Amino acid sequence: MTDIFNEEENQKEAKTKSFKEQILADLAKARQVRQERDEAFLKAEEAAKEAAKKASLQKANEERRHLSEKKTFEPIEIKRDPEIASQVSDNPSKEDVDDVLTNLDQVFNPDADSPTPNSQPTEKASKPEPKQVIDWSDDGVSESLKTSKPTWEKVSLEKPAATEPSDFVKEAKPVKHHVSDSDESETKAKVLPSPKQEEGSTEPSESQEEDSMQQKRRHKRRKTNKIARRIALYLVSIILLAMLALGIFGYTYVTSAIKPVDSKSTAYVQVEIPEGSGNRLIGQILEKKGLIKSATVFNYYTKFKNYGNFQSGYYNLQKSMSLEKIANTLQAGGTAQPSDPVLGKVLIPEGYTIKQISEAITSNANTKSKTDKTPFTAKAFLEKVKDKTFIEKMVKKYPKLLASLPDASKVKYQLEGYLFPATYTYSDKTSVEDMIDSMLKAMDDNLSAYYDTIASKNLTVNEVLTLASLVEKEGATDDDRKKIASVFYNRLNQDMPLQSNIAILYATDKLGTKTTLAEDAAIDTSIDSPYNIYKNTGLMPGAVDNPGLSAIKATIEPDSTDYLYFVADVTTGNVYYAKTYDEHEANVEKYVNSKLTTSSSD
Repeated sequence: MTDIFNEEENQKEAKTKSFKEQILADLAKARQVRQERDEAFLKAEEAAKEAAKKASLQKANEERRHLSEKKTFEPIEIKRDPEIASQVSDNPSKEDVDDVLTNLDQVFNPDADSPTPNSQPTEKASKPEPKQVIDWSDDGVSESLKTSKPTWEKVSLEKPAATEPSDFVKEAKPVKHHVSDSDESETKAKVLPSPKQEEGSTEPSESQEEDSMQQKRRHKRRKTNKIARRIALYLVSIILLAMLALGIFGYTYVTSAIKPVDSKSTAYVQVEIPEGSGNRLIGQILEKKGLIKSATVFNYYTKFKNYGNFQSGYYNLQKSMSLEKIANTLQAGGTAQPSDPVLGKVLIPEGYTIKQISEAITSNANTKSKTDKTPFTAKAFLEKVKDKTFIEKMVKKYPKLLASLPDASKVKYQLEGYLFPATYTYSDKTSVEDMIDSMLKAMDDNLSAYYDTIASKNLTVNEVLTLASLVEKEGATDDDRKKIASVFYNRLNQDMPLQSNIAILYATDKLGTKTTLAEDAAIDTSIDSPYNIYKNTGLMPGAVDNPGLSAIKATIEPDSTDYLYFVADVTTGNVYYAKTYDEHEANVEKYVNSKLTTSSSD
């Protein structure tokens, strides 16, 4: 019996040890589950805080941008007892084991009769329900199990306020379960739930929140794009207006810069253009002198108009000159030395007589206005060309030119033929004497290359100029002048009268005036005058006009011909030459008489 009893006791003891080990293992597993849940809770809490922080910052930015869509939100305040985790002991006591054993059914089988995740514990439990616990006793050798088989009881999670560490363990389970399930969605919300929501409403789903965020982003993008379009429109409008204003200003400025600085100014400004100066430097010089408004406009204008090859030298310019006129003046060239400002110009055409020249010097050829006169008068000019003292002074100044000057008693004007036809400038200091001196100097300069040739042909300057004055009027082209000069030389060599109407017209003071063909044909060739070369052989005592360089060259270097006669067509001006008188008479009848008859009948 004793053996049987001992065997039963040993079996009981083995079962008891096996059950205890199982309980301890289950307890360790429960502790591990609880620890994992605590860690998950902490991670979820940190994530919730971070999400709430980001959401709060994003919402604050959106509220500042969307003042018209204000909503009042309350920040989430997540509270958790920081002592919960710390109060869970890593080494459970006997009381912990007893409590856990009573809740093993809920720990390892939470779906059995446990409350739902969203259920809330009541505020207070009036009285804890009885629970069956395992009573352990020690008989001195081994622990005695009072009840052979434990029974599990449903224990309510509603507990009174925890005062002991074991109580915190029992209360931690529903709190962690609540946070991990239902509060997980609450941490994502941006406002605290209303009482009505707490009762039964559910939080917006994640997809709804995403749609709401997308709508807000789209609204933000639309508003941003609208503002950007407005800003772009304003900028484009401002740029276009600025370009338009700049174009109008530029056109007005350039147009004004091209015009004269002072259209009423008559004063002259002397300017020196250094050699090798470019358009830009010249523009700067002119702008500094006040002759143009802008050196930049001058630079680009002259390049655009292809003005180039500006000459160096001294210039006398006026503020009344346009930019184009200044450019033309600079192209014409200045003087090597400073000179007085030019007030105007006098034009002396080829073949003019002294009487005609006296009238020409009274008109300013530098303007289109016929009423613009020079400071000279015809009377003062004629008196000066007859002034013996002045002539003697000029003879000393130009000895080669005036060495063969004719006797004053035999000619109308001693200086007839010696005044070179050209364009002359004058200043406020120029006198009539200066003008005549300039004309004599020009003739001397042009003949300086021919003085030796004239002497080699046994001719005098006066003879050359006298014959050249006839050639000037009789011929219109260089070829005709050379042939006509040869006719005159051939007749002089044969002691034949020159028979030119030009000399008769000069003697009768009609040279230079308009005459009809009939008057020219009816010229009186019988007058008693040293200029009547129909009656007198040889040359006249002096020139009848002031020939140009072409007629002078033709006289010095004539063609070699055997013509003795020439006649010009009264209608075309073509010259026809003849060697005999009969040929000449035929030409006169054909080109003069027949056309005079036709003209008179008309």
